[in-house]
Amino acid sequence: MTSLSALTLPDHTQLPDSDGTFVKNLQEHPQSILTTDSIKPVLEQLHPDNQYCIGQDSGIYWRLTDPPEKGAEAPDWFYVPNVPPTLDGKMRRSYVLWKEYVAPLIVLEFVSGDGSEERDNTPPSQGEGGNVGKFWVYEQAIRVPYYGIYEVAKAQVEVYHLIDNAYQLMQPNERRHYPIAPMGVELGIWQGFYQNAELPWLRWWDAQGNLLLTGEERAVFERQKRERIVEKLRSLPAEQLNALGIDPEMLD
Repeated sequence: MTSLSALTLPDHTQLPDSDGTFVKNLQEHPQSILTTDSIKPVLEQLHPDNQYCIGQDSGIYWRLTDPPEKGAEAPDWFYVPNVPPTLDGKMRRSYVLWKEYVAPLIVLEFVSGDGSEERDNTPPSQGEGGNVGKFWVYEQAIRVPYYGIYEVAKAQVEVYHLIDNAYQLMQPNERRHYPIAPMGVELGIWQGFYQNAELPWLRWWDAQGNLLLTGEERAVFERQKRERIVEKLRSLPAEQLNALGIDPEMLD
């Protein structure tokens, strides 16, 4: 009789955390940082217990293969709700479905080529050499509710929603954004300056259409707001400032 220990499946510490390939586009890294930085305040509200995980160019293991990395997909960005941020006090090397069970709510791919890899829906029964289409894996194996394909060169994003076990291409709203209802946010393209580059960037908005800011942008906004308040106070007579308990010299 086979012992339980012999049936134990490998965890994130026992599986490769890279397949050795390079990032194909230099925009991918800052794009991933931008995506994470701006959504964090929303996720902190959704998860006051901090039970969530964000993956950036990290592997999601969904099947056992030889070599192991053939059983993983490595999205450029993904978010998993209601899982601990660390395992045994350590950051995950990868996300292993058979150990955690909870699928990502949304997966984002930043396309460097023509997008054929991201739209490949080849099932295991038809793939050569054990290769399976990325689209098929997210839709049929991992069952990610929202899948976004951002084509950098075209400055456009497609978002698919899993409905009745199949991906349906979403239509943008009047703001040309794609609502991600469980998160209470929208996804779309923003033309602007970030990380020393003026480019179209994939960004989040809230449900009212307000752009979600990065930490640096929030700091700039707060500083500008304080400066406007100080300028208004400087325009007041000294008597009014004294009545408000404000020392005019403090405004300098």
